[in-house]
Amino acid sequence: MNDFARLLEAEIPRLRRYARALTRDVARADDLVQSCLTRAVAKQHLWQPGTDLRAWLFTILHNQHVNDVRRSVREGINVAVEEMAPMLTVQSNAVAVLQLRDLEAAIARLPQEQRQVILLVGLEGMRYEEVAAILGVPVGTVRSRLSRGRDQLRRLMDMGDDAPPAPSDPRDGNTVATARRQAAQQRRAA
Repeated sequence: MNDFARLLEAEIPRLRRYARALTRDVARADDLVQSCLTRAVAKQHLWQPGTDLRAWLFTILHNQHVNDVRRSVREGINVAVEEMAPMLTVQSNAVAVLQLRDLEAAIARLPQEQRQVILLVGLEGMRYEEVAAILGVPVGTVRSRLSRGRDQLRRLMDMGDDAPPAPSDPRDGNTVATARRQAAQQRRAA
């Protein structure tokens, strides 16, 4: 096994973790990693030794995922019964499982740009510069997406009263944010 193959093999767990977080499906994630590795081996002559192999692989994985998403939008999306099974069962440690499920659902509701940055920085522990290189955006954009994504996650997980005002509810002329503030004040007074 050559040096490139050893370096490539060392990155597989990180690639799988990121792919699973992106796709939220083990089989699709494994297919995505396989496609990434196949492309990396075929294009290994383009990688320059001494540069960041992890960033190069994550860029390939990211681009492959974008292509897969575009293809699925064109062809239509099918949901297999196996994908719904985890939502239909409850494990013994229900509270932790429910919290993780809520977090996963909240992350899934983020715009793709924010979700990618949250996963690369939060899950993979990558530096902003690495994420910027992988996604092909400026570092400032990474910081902005990360900040907005974290704020949105807090709102989705109900982790703070500092959420920005919600849109008005046309039925009663009042804003949803005002109702939330009033409810929070009542809870504090009680």
